[in-house]
Amino acid sequence: MTSPRFFSAPSPIRLDALAEATGAKLRDPADGARDIHGIGPLEGARKGDLAFLDNAAYAKFAGSTGATACILSPKFADRLAPECAALIAHEPYRVFAKAASLLFPAATRPQSVFGQSGISPAAFIHPEARLESGVTVDPGAVIGPGAEIGRGTLIGAQAVIGPEVRIGRDCAIGAQASVLHALIGNKVIIHPGARIGQDGFGFAMGPAGHLKVPQIGRVILQDGVDIGANTTIDRGANRDTIIGEGTKIDNLVQIGHNVVIGRHCVIVGQVGISGSTVLEDYVVLAGQVGVAGHVRIGMAAQIGAKSGVMSDVPAMAKLAGIPAKPAKQHFREVALLSRLIRRGTERPESD
Repeated sequence: MTSPRFFSAPSPIRLDALAEATGAKLRDPADGARDIHGIGPLEGARKGDLAFLDNAAYAKFAGSTGATACILSPKFADRLAPECAALIAHEPYRVFAKAASLLFPAATRPQSVFGQSGISPAAFIHPEARLESGVTVDPGAVIGPGAEIGRGTLIGAQAVIGPEVRIGRDCAIGAQASVLHALIGNKVIIHPGARIGQDGFGFAMGPAGHLKVPQIGRVILQDGVDIGANTTIDRGANRDTIIGEGTKIDNLVQIGHNVVIGRHCVIVGQVGISGSTVLEDYVVLAGQVGVAGHVRIGMAAQIGAKSGVMSDVPAMAKLAGIPAKPAKQHFREVALLSRLIRRGTERPESD
């Protein structure tokens, strides 16, 4: 069996050009003529590779790395192997992200699985759909009547774009994703298998049976939103479900109807957000957080993994636990319970 390279080696880029493009500073300007044509981990990098050092746990590899250059903060610069060029940055990981994106732009968003540009003759596009020039549509994709798609956007294989959907420019809709009843901004990424705009889970409950409540709202994804694979975002019931500019949502997240999420939030895998909840800007929900309906989470609040949010959360709060409470209180309670259990098991049995 052959071992393919899924991302082709990039054209070499000089270190001085890379430094200028990313805002890093070469410790020795004489290193600027060196070429970079790949990336690698600090401990496994080879000649021509760019590595980074941001976590002290990996500093032990700095003196023996085979990388041609390393992005790192000033405090680690003296530990670097003498033959490795130092690119100094106060936020090494962010600078590395910029550099890696320059070297491997195809790795930043879904690409055509058919390796093509333009519209495949095997796609199904309604004659009333409107596509700007420069749109790529892979085989098997379905685009409904009245849909509008901006230039530079990719519609992946077997993706479904519903009637009257609006998708902006330079977006990527991954294979087998579905986008219905939605307005999508520019530079939005929707990864394979995501489901956008299906009806929300709304029922009028009663002993005679549960009556389905029609969901007539929309989903609005603002510019720069990133939606992970197999994530589901329900359309609103009588208002819109809104995801704010620059928000990043991981794989396997469920977002209920009428939810409003602010700008630049981060929502990690397996989070569930119930209907009509509001997240203000810069909120972080760690993995497997559950949020009850009609809750408001304040600006820049952070909720720890596996927590259950049952009530409103003030801005800047850091919560953990079920039900979620201030993180310091939660960990004190866990430590106390652990000590009580340990004391109980260590107590000698009575005769």
